[in-house]
Amino acid sequence: MSTVFGMDRRSERLRDARMARGYETAAAAADAFGWNRNTYASNENGNAPFSYRKAKEYAAALGVRPEWLYDAAGPMRPSAEPGFVPIIGMVGANPDGIVLFATGQEPGDLAPIPPGGTEKAVALRVAGHSMRGVADDGALIYFEDQRTPPTPDMLGHVVVVETDSDEVLVKRLLRGSRANVYDLESVAGPTRHDARLRWAAHITAIIPPYQARRIIRGAA
Repeated sequence: MSTVFGMDRRSERLRDARMARGYETAAAAADAFGWNRNTYASNENGNAPFSYRKAKEYAAALGVRPEWLYDAAGPMRPSAEPGFVPIIGMVGANPDGIVLFATGQEPGDLAPIPPGGTEKAVALRVAGHSMRGVADDGALIYFEDQRTPPTPDMLGHVVVVETDSDEVLVKRLLRGSRANVYDLESVAGPTRHDARLRWAAHITAIIPPYQARRIIRGAA
């Protein structure tokens, strides 16, 4: 799931929308929505650019805005309710700190935009105790869904990242052994060394479990 900008990244936005919807492979999404596997795969890998008409079809199925999918215009997702942003998945169910999109909450669950946040904010819900000391079971972790490369001010901090192997993780970002790679330190579990990242995002707010339970708005 990676909000990127520019017409030349259209296929990447399609892949990100598919992953955010919870489909691990292009074939799984194509089968679920009755699309031709080869056509969809070609659209997603960039070999066959898709039209705005097709973008509208994909966007409706994957729960994103067609303008964002086609031309990176505006936020990724439609605003379901002013002042609220989507809870897009869960994290922390195991020591790997892997984000599981569209998992662990009811479809359409929302949380208020945090102080200083924007309409591009999204939230993750913590499951389990592997992130103890950072966020406890049931907490909400917010970040801005802008998907830009890591910046020096992120070093030493727990951030949300996407690796070049399509994993989205919550890790402490450290310098790698050479330029353009990073060590990813787990709250619990081994450190991953020299990972290549597509993007990294600061965590903008962490809401404790008790308060999180009070502010989450379930799907109607």
